[in-house]
Amino acid sequence: MEAQPARTEMLDVQMPMRLKFADVLHDRPRPSGIDVLCKLQHFSIITYAFNPARFHGVMPPRFRLDTVQIDGVEKALISVVPFVDVDFTSAVYPFPKFRMGQTNYRIYIVDSVTNEKCVWFLGTTLDSWTVAVPRHVWNLPWYSGRVRFACEVDSENRYVKYAMETQARWAPARVEFTCEKHMELCLPGFPDVESGLVYLTHPLRGYYHRIDGRLGTYRVWHGQLRVNPGKLVSADFGLLERLGLVTLQEQQHPHSILVEPMNEFTIYLPPQLVP
Repeated sequence: MEAQPARTEMLDVQMPMRLKFADVLHDRPRPSGIDVLCKLQHFSIITYAFNPARFHGVMPPRFRLDTVQIDGVEKALISVVPFVDVDFTSAVYPFPKFRMGQTNYRIYIVDSVTNEKCVWFLGTTLDSWTVAVPRHVWNLPWYSGRVRFACEVDSENRYVKYAMETQARWAPARVEFTCEKHMELCLPGFPDVESGLVYLTHPLRGYYHRIDGRLGTYRVWHGQLRVNPGKLVSADFGLLERLGLVTLQEQQHPHSILVEPMNEFTIYLPPQLVP
């Protein structure tokens, strides 16, 4: 996805709501057809707060940025989500299993039609030849990249070192962080930690512009993620700087880092066109 002309989006300026996992958790919808089951290893959510006026996306009018107030200033949130797909396979039928590195980019939004909190999906880099399927069959904004992880965990499954590098034309990236013992989880802009965790970890639907320009949507399911906070060592996300959202200097001061060594997602396929 190339940078688009700047445009100020409609903002969600409501007072922050208290969000509860009890209101959003539900049993997994039964998979069928070509739905996918996958375990995600080294799953992290690296989030930045940025000036909404910088948003260079072109969302349809039905969507608005889901902003928060941080130190009295309106901010939008964008997350970089690296992980390794482990045992990526059919959720229904016997099928070969794949392993591949991936990095997603998403902005938090509200669908004004349904009032659902969801994400605007900028795209992903995938380290696998299978990128051809979502890109060319479903017109998804997926791009090739070489994704490498160098991670070390201690006896309590806490990251002593988490390092990821993506070599890619569309979205080159490097990040390193650690998880310190007894580190307090702090999520600015939210009335409490649970509200922030629901907002950041539990959007189950995403919208995006397909490569052909049409509006698409996808949905996933997962249980409650058990994340720990991380402390940044360094970051360099080329896409965020190229789109004018978060400068390299600002990337050294994330809103938050959340990480979980392993979880499991169900992905419902194929993605759908939105009329």
